Amino acid sequence: MAAEQDNLILGKLEQLDQRCRQIEQQIAEPAVASNPARLVPLTKEQGKLTPIVSRFRRYRRLQEQKEQASSLAVDPAAEPELKELAQTEVDELEQKQQVLLEEIKNALVMSDDAAVGSIIMELRAGTGGEEAALFVRDLYNMYHRYADKMGWKVELMDFSPTDRGGFRELIMNIKGSGVWAHLGYEGGGHRVQRVPETESQGRIHTSAATVAVLPEPEEVDIEINPEDVIEHVSCAGGPGGQNVNKVATAIRLEHVPTGIVVSMRDERSQHKNRAKAWRVLRSRVYEHYQTQAHQERSQTRKTMIGSGDRSQRIRTYNFPQNRLTDHRINLSLYNLDKIMLGDMEELIAALQEQDRQQRLENL
Repeated sequence: MAAEQDNLILGKLEQLDQRCRQIEQQIAEPAVASNPARLVPLTKEQGKLTPIVSRFRRYRRLQEQKEQASSLAVDPAAEPELKELAQTEVDELEQKQQVLLEEIKNALVMSDDAAVGSIIMELRAGTGGEEAALFVRDLYNMYHRYADKMGWKVELMDFSPTDRGGFRELIMNIKGSGVWAHLGYEGGGHRVQRVPETESQGRIHTSAATVAVLPEPEEVDIEINPEDVIEHVSCAGGPGGQNVNKVATAIRLEHVPTGIVVSMRDERSQHKNRAKAWRVLRSRVYEHYQTQAHQERSQTRKTMIGSGDRSQRIRTYNFPQNRLTDHRINLSLYNLDKIMLGDMEELIAALQEQDRQQRLENL
């Protein structure tokens, strides 16, 4: 089975190598080099393919060296000592090839994710009232601390606070190398079991929150026709004094072809709210069309958010037992206190490995 999978992958790599050579030829053409509309997509595609194809070409050079050494190892006319040295070289080259092939497999199935350096995360309180809102706050802090450890930049784009310091909903942007490859698994229903801050009797409650994670596309990745978007401007509600209530700063964008709606009221500036709303809209529309084109990514924003009900969950946070359980991979970790402080490495590594194996099987 493994050998068959390797042969299929090597066949795929041959196709990518040919495509890389085609791109190199096209970029060298004066008509393409002087046309940014054609040049930019080609250079982006080349940038994705080059790390994979360069390893594959190295793999083929090792294959040629191994074949030469193998011929010498079985040559009846060769000296026994020379044949033994040749066989040792064959074994060493075989080992190098296997290591390189594993690197290629990883790059082949995970490179698209690794290339996404900006995401939009949307957190919403579900079942559980005020306790669910406090859980959203705790999830936000967990992701923020993990992002800080990874050296990523966090921007709080919009939020709806509660009186006790929780959030009914919160939208943030996280930028940094590999951010989608690490946090793209967070989308879905998150369930918490603990004694809430609002509980005076010491009873354990179960509450829920939902998380959606969307890759933020660059403007060259998706083009939205402004004529397809209806904009509504209104006065922002909530705290902020007379300026917030009297000046029309809140922006609501409706993308007519998909029915996707985005509201932004965080900033006092209409211009800033509009810019943020367009970023969120672009991410949601991009994800919508990507989902239609790629059925394997069917667990998208709509499924991620769900209804906020306790039963729709990917993960349970059990505070009395200091246990986190990810139900997708049947993994339980008994260091919930550290995970909530941003130590998510072990959890994310397990999700990445499961995803990698699944993608290789589907390749």
